[in-house]
Amino acid sequence: MLDPSSSEEESEELVEEESGKEPLAPAAARLSPSRPGEGPGGGGGGVAGGGGSAGGLQPGGRGSSAARPASPSPSVASEKEKDELERLQREEEERKKKLQLYVFVMRCIAYPFNAKQPTDMARRQQKISKQQLQTIKDRFQAFLNGETQIVADEAFINAVQSYYEVFLKSDRVARMVQSGGCSANDSREVFKKHIEKRVRSLPEIDGLSKETVLSSWMAKFDAIYRGEEDPRKQQARMTASAASELILSKEQLYEMFQNILGIKKFEHQLLYNACQLDNPDEQAAQIRRELDGRLQMAEQIAKERKFPKFVSKEMENMYIEELKSSVNLLMANLESMPVSKGGSEFKLQKLKRSHNTSIIDMGEENENQLSKSDVVLSFSLEVVIMEVQGLKSLAPNRIVYCTMEVEGGEKLQTDQAEASKPTWGTQGDFTTTHALPAVKVKLFTESTGVLALEDKELGRVVLHPTPNSPKQSEWHKMTVSKNCPDQDLKIKLAVRMDKPQNMKHSGYLWAIGKNVWKRWKKRFFVLVQVSQYTFAMCSYREKKAEPQELLQLDGYTVDYTDPQPGLDGGRTFFNAVKEGDTVIFASDDEQDRILWVQAMYRATGQSHKPVPPTQVQKLNAKGGNVPQIDAPISQFYADRAQKHGMDEFISSNPCNFDHASLFEMVQRLTLDHRLNDSYSCLGWFSPGQVFVLDEYCARNGVRGCHRHLCYLRDLLERAENGAMIDPTLLHYSFAFCASHVHGNRPDGIGTVTVDEKERFEEIKERLRVLLENQITHFRYCFPFGRPEGALKATLSLLERVLMKDIVTPVPQEEVKTVIRKCLEQAALVNYTRLSEYAKIEGKKREMYEHPVFCLASQVMDLTIQNQKDAENVGRLVTPAKKLEDTIRLAELVIEVLQQNEEHHAEAFAWWSDLMVEHAETFLSLFAVDMDAALEVQPPDTWDSFPLFQLINDSLRSDYNLCNGKFHKHLQDLFAPLVVRYVDLMESSIAQSIHRGFERESWEPVKSLTSNLPNVNLPNVNLPKVPNLPVNIPLGIPQMPSFSAPSWMAAIYDSDNGSGTSEDMFWKLDALQTFIRDLHWPEEEFGKHLEQRLKLMASDMIESCVKRTRIAFEVKLQKTSRSTDFRVPQSICTMFNVMVDAKAQSTKLCSMEMGQEHQYHSKIDELIEETVKEMITLLVAKFVTILEGVLAKLSRYDEGTLFSSFLSFTVKAASKYVDVPKPGMDVADAYVTFVRHSQDVLRDKVNEEMYIERLFDQWYTSSMSVVCTWLTDRMDLQLHIYQLKTLIRIVKKTYRDFRLQGVLDSTLNSKTYETIRNRLTVEEATASVSEGGGLQGITMKDSDEEDEEDD
Repeated sequence: MLDPSSSEEESEELVEEESGKEPLAPAAARLSPSRPGEGPGGGGGGVAGGGGSAGGLQPGGRGSSAARPASPSPSVASEKEKDELERLQREEEERKKKLQLYVFVMRCIAYPFNAKQPTDMARRQQKISKQQLQTIKDRFQAFLNGETQIVADEAFINAVQSYYEVFLKSDRVARMVQSGGCSANDSREVFKKHIEKRVRSLPEIDGLSKETVLSSWMAKFDAIYRGEEDPRKQQARMTASAASELILSKEQLYEMFQNILGIKKFEHQLLYNACQLDNPDEQAAQIRRELDGRLQMAEQIAKERKFPKFVSKEMENMYIEELKSSVNLLMANLESMPVSKGGSEFKLQKLKRSHNTSIIDMGEENENQLSKSDVVLSFSLEVVIMEVQGLKSLAPNRIVYCTMEVEGGEKLQTDQAEASKPTWGTQGDFTTTHALPAVKVKLFTESTGVLALEDKELGRVVLHPTPNSPKQSEWHKMTVSKNCPDQDLKIKLAVRMDKPQNMKHSGYLWAIGKNVWKRWKKRFFVLVQVSQYTFAMCSYREKKAEPQELLQLDGYTVDYTDPQPGLDGGRTFFNAVKEGDTVIFASDDEQDRILWVQAMYRATGQSHKPVPPTQVQKLNAKGGNVPQIDAPISQFYADRAQKHGMDEFISSNPCNFDHASLFEMVQRLTLDHRLNDSYSCLGWFSPGQVFVLDEYCARNGVRGCHRHLCYLRDLLERAENGAMIDPTLLHYSFAFCASHVHGNRPDGIGTVTVDEKERFEEIKERLRVLLENQITHFRYCFPFGRPEGALKATLSLLERVLMKDIVTPVPQEEVKTVIRKCLEQAALVNYTRLSEYAKIEGKKREMYEHPVFCLASQVMDLTIQNQKDAENVGRLVTPAKKLEDTIRLAELVIEVLQQNEEHHAEAFAWWSDLMVEHAETFLSLFAVDMDAALEVQPPDTWDSFPLFQLINDSLRSDYNLCNGKFHKHLQDLFAPLVVRYVDLMESSIAQSIHRGFERESWEPVKSLTSNLPNVNLPNVNLPKVPNLPVNIPLGIPQMPSFSAPSWMAAIYDSDNGSGTSEDMFWKLDALQTFIRDLHWPEEEFGKHLEQRLKLMASDMIESCVKRTRIAFEVKLQKTSRSTDFRVPQSICTMFNVMVDAKAQSTKLCSMEMGQEHQYHSKIDELIEETVKEMITLLVAKFVTILEGVLAKLSRYDEGTLFSSFLSFTVKAASKYVDVPKPGMDVADAYVTFVRHSQDVLRDKVNEEMYIERLFDQWYTSSMSVVCTWLTDRMDLQLHIYQLKTLIRIVKKTYRDFRLQGVLDSTLNSKTYETIRNRLTVEEATASVSEGGGLQGITMKDSDEEDEEDD
């Protein structure tokens, strides 16, 4: 039992003081109920005058008009007073209703016998508040700013940055927090899902699994989320909150419902004590009275035919049966409760409900009659022997001890003690079934005689304890034998007899009855509870286990009565009355009588509550506020409750209340309390709340359908006002109501009222509208797919709501039509909000970028509406700005589609085709803005291609949207633009080739660009759109000219091509790359574009090759024919152009997908033929130079005048001066020419194969020319000078070409062998005739000669 607190006592004193003041007028008294927020001493108090309103009245004159100053306008003042009076009356009625409701709730908590706290409910997570969301944002921002000690790599930082921008800063998340549906677990799961794709896309690292990376990232996320908090404290706090979320004690439940109903602590204490909530017997008796009242009410309804309006007349009789069946079920539950239930060890346990309603039949009185053997009591006794006094005759050293026994039980003995100090403190424990047991204690001393067989008994005492006997130790005089010298022996002992749980009261009473206890006699009575519904008044004799007589109290009514004349004995009387029988009892004490009557009142289950005559006298006497001294403590608490106006709530009959409306109220207030606590409950009650509501419904007969209809209505109101409600919870309650309304008896109730059916139809329509609205706003009602599974459950619930009954499934087409309509509206809603967001974001970006707005941005309102719209109409937006905004809007559109796919597609898996339609509708709305932006773009501008690439790259990767309606519209929109662009580029490249080759210097690109400034690379995020050169003929728009950038050589690994060719190759490659990066989705048009570009490249390269061939021939014609000729750089550049053309043709002209490089083959043949011609022309040039050398040697032919003259002159001159070797200058000049040409070609031409072919042909042609020249002089002897020159030329040519890699098979050809043989013969002839005139020049291989020549 709760003790009265100090606040109670202070309140009591205040009440007593106020009760002495002058009473108020009744009308004024009603103006001042105690406020819910005031303390117990705040002005509320006891009963003043005759008002008698619950909760007390405020003192003197607050509600009296006499205490107010005069009002200048009486009519207005009276209206205000009237409104104030009505408001206060409403508040007072509401407060009374809550107090009464709290009494019923307290009783459900104190003694539950139907429900338990569920332990299998899903654990609710702590929800995130606005302040917590801001704190989390700050923590993540601090991490991104590098202000934390958390070490992270770039990939994790990018993931956190994306999470921060997309999730934490989202207005949808802010709305979810405001709705109370966002928990810490939601934010963690969104991040986990966010990073899974990122981690999966990372490259594999040996020894590091993706799961390890994931767990590491999540640990870092938790560290950022937690901030500087100690994780141990947070864990302890979470554990404590989780425990309170699962199971609550009685005290916690009381406190919770005090908060829910606005009950003050002192009011709770008054009600608790007055209702005796700590007394399980009183609570069980209260339940029995309530159930009896409900049975009587059912009989009255059946008798008066006051039925609720049912959907069918046949349900009226069924209704009565259901009422009786529900009461019988409760009786069975109560009967199955153990009698020993109660006490401080209160536990909520599941009771096995019995469905056998015949256990208790109130109409059969003779059934279940008790016999004496049915009444079994078991007592525990503790006998403690302390000490003995009066042992004077025994020697001090004599041994004494005591024995103790209970009649019919075993005997126990104390330890031995000396007679000088006979103290023990020994306890003996006994059990007995006797209500009046006899406890015998004997004192012995050891016999000193040799022949003594037994010890000597000094004295004894026999006690007859009862459970009401004193528990402390007392002195008792012992009975001694006559010859004992110590006649005044006393023993101090204590006998404690515990009361068994099924013994409700005991004591001595006088009694007389008609059938039992027929003589007026004082007997020992025990009130025994045999079961929850069976009590018996039993009288016992000493040393007897069974009662002598018993009275089964079923059907008796107990009450106080006046003293009966002629009955001597007993001071205060009461009786138990039943049809045909009256039993009169009398006790010797008023308090004992009150306790007996209260105990029997609880046992009989009667509706009439006996009132002690002392209390009646006190109520009739004015100012009699002092409770009777002999009244029990329960009466004291009842008096205090009455003084505070609580008596009417305690003594009210629960059967007289409309528990349907009361439960509706308590459930609504409980839901408000639940939604405002720290858990993201989504409308689910806590286990403790479910337990109390279940117990209330069962105990007070609240119909299950009514309960769930009220719950649905309350949940719908919260959901319509923006709160996050779990659709699974709505589904559960709706399914219960639908099953009940359609007669499926989910709780065994088959009757359906008209009100239930009408309310169900109303709620069904409201629920349908709500669900359709949530599906329409699915991105905002379930942001990022949270709460998990909520959207899928919403769709499932909508399908259930659309069912006409609980058996026939709704046609899928009908559901599909509803969802299609919702998703069509969703597309409009999503795009409208997205457009508004993009506009606001664009204004922010424009404002922050403009220097004028940097300071004004701090005070500028970003939502420019209404009055500024007129100004914005006249403001022109440039096409470039409009296109930029459209690209940004396209990015947002793609992001929305990706989020829908990532977070919501699973919920719509059954309706995936409708989600595709939703996406197409969404894109069609964007198409309107996109078309408008593209229409205002100037003609022949290419800035819109990034828009196409952005959208196309997203759509082509989506199986459902690829080549869909919007995608085809996008292709139709950009196909002419692509074709126009390709046309212009083709014309531009053709003209650049024409004009470039006209002005071509044939200097390599490297030398041209070495002095140019660096050029920035193209933006990799946007497609490369090559620009067109200037001075294009009419009809083609002028665009900036293109010059080969300095980084071009690095791209193509070539640095010796001409500027025109490299320009052409780069443009062709850039154009093909651009078109390829468009990834045109339509296969036919894509092939057409590819084929056209390949053909274009083939034509352009062909033109380039032909022009190079012509320029090559012209260039050779302009060069020298003597040995002074040096291979110019331009010749090598032309060869390199051919090399590049061949390399680029493989990439630019080859077609895939079946066409075997048709353009590539064609251009390859042309390049090969051209290269052959160029090699031939160059070799012809080399041969011409050799022929010139040989022509000079022809002047020394034998038989010519010049030869004789030259020989004579040289011979004559050689006698006087050192004449150089004749002919060596010509040979040396030719050898130098050959070597220089070889080095230049080898160094400048990039294709080794061409060099080899050139050198082969050059060597072969040179040897052929020499051989022909010698053949023409077959009959002539070579002049010595001719011989020396030819030997040197042939020998050096052979060796140089061998060093250049010409194969031996080519070097040692027949031609060369012919030349070698001829020159060898001529050499031999000359050596004989000239006498060594060759001066060391010989055809023989000689290292010395090589060294000499070199």
